[in-house]
Amino acid sequence: MNIEVFSSELEKLGIILNEEQLKQLELFYELLIEWNEKINLTGITVKEDVYLKHFYDSLTLYRDIDLNKNVSICDVGTGAGFPGIVLKIVFPNLKITLIDSLNKRIIYLNDVITKLGLKDIEAIHTRMEDFSKINVEKYDYITARAVSNLRVLSEICVKSVKINGYLVFMKGNIDEELDNIDSCLNKLGLSIEKIDRFNLPIENSNRSIIMLKKNKKTLDIYPRSVDKIKKLPL
Repeated sequence: MNIEVFSSELEKLGIILNEEQLKQLELFYELLIEWNEKINLTGITVKEDVYLKHFYDSLTLYRDIDLNKNVSICDVGTGAGFPGIVLKIVFPNLKITLIDSLNKRIIYLNDVITKLGLKDIEAIHTRMEDFSKINVEKYDYITARAVSNLRVLSEICVKSVKINGYLVFMKGNIDEELDNIDSCLNKLGLSIEKIDRFNLPIENSNRSIIMLKKNKKTLDIYPRSVDKIKKLPL
């Protein structure tokens, strides 16, 4: 996906980038490649693939969330900064928290934030199961892209999302994860608001965005072993 196709496909989503945003995305790509030689951030390094599988894919959240509003988003297991950094570049009005358990990635993310001149965004070295204990009902949206499974994500994230807020998880094919999920969601005070299934342009790979609405205060949390919280391939 070259820059022209990238911009054209985003316009189909209703997103129009200005020159400054295009320059920031280009610098983000350069920093990603530079840091990827020092620490393992992504196996996807060809520019056209990064723009499709990381940049465009991150922005598909706009299909289901009005990102033009001044809302707060917590990006769990952000890794190389997807979708959080891309969302901040394209929608500077957002207030974003990036969560990652590896401090090397936090150092990288802070370098990106500084060099791109981004504001109202912070990168925090922690695990979400710990972070959520002291950051209760703080965010309008909590998102995670290709991180762990639906049950684990819901359990570790639910306390930090506001009542009537949403957990919004970005995945590939989600059908198997939906089996017998209702009882778990009910215990957590969550309900499925929407499941958006679509294909990425050009390569037509499967994508799913599931929105879980928090209907009531969460009284309990169901902790999982940290080794079950991991990045997943898309």
